Amino acid sequence: MLRHTKDLEHYTIRATDGQIGKVKDFYFDDDVWVIRYFVVDTGAWLSGRKVLISPISVDHPDWEQYTLSVSLTKEQVRHSPDIDTDKPVSRQHEETVLSYYGYPGYWGGVGLWGAGLYPYGLTPGYADDGPGRHKREQELEAEVRDEQRRHRNDDPHLRSCKAVAGYNIHATDGEIGHVSGFLVDEETWAVRYLVIDTSNWWGGHKTLIAPLWIKDVNWSDQTVVIELSRAVIKGAPAYDPAVPWSREHELGLHRYYLRGGHPADRELPESIV
Repeated sequence: MLRHTKDLEHYTIRATDGQIGKVKDFYFDDDVWVIRYFVVDTGAWLSGRKVLISPISVDHPDWEQYTLSVSLTKEQVRHSPDIDTDKPVSRQHEETVLSYYGYPGYWGGVGLWGAGLYPYGLTPGYADDGPGRHKREQELEAEVRDEQRRHRNDDPHLRSCKAVAGYNIHATDGEIGHVSGFLVDEETWAVRYLVIDTSNWWGGHKTLIAPLWIKDVNWSDQTVVIELSRAVIKGAPAYDPAVPWSREHELGLHRYYLRGGHPADRELPESIV
């Protein structure tokens, strides 16, 4: 199921022994379009300190109670590395945070999360308990250390969802709207769609644009460039946040644009990919 980032804001993050805080923002990876961290405001518990929590930690989401339970203790979070969430998060910062929690780096693999599609695949102990597991874990740790050394100075491509909300959308023939939010997959945390609000341009509606349809993102100019005309976007199927986004809606959107969606999507019929 897809979740709107605005709906996920203020979700409670609950540790194994109590509440950690509320989600205030998300860092997404603009290279492969996936949520890498929740920015969590700890409130009075840690004097308003903000911490980064990875989707790798999510254990049992309770969507009805607006709660994401994580396999961490409050004490672990209390002593986690300090990160200034108002500044760019470097690869070195990421290494420090992930290493502290015992997680390998997600970069360098062929999947969204290392070699796989789901963040929980990077949880320590997720591998099977069969013979040779310890040896495989040691080999994996060595590979992760080598990968971290190779990518130590890489730009991690992390962006704030709140910061990107409001970016103007440039079609092939002019502006057509602005980014008002994101729809993310609740299992992989992939950003499946940008929610585009066209109401300020022609009194229009909200519609969706998939990451693969974006030609360029100009971070300095705060614009998103897409190779679609304003007329095409104006005629696109409307997105209503009050109506659950079904597979039928998704297929209808892709048939309209005759395009695929997220880089990790392998489920759409070949005729519309």
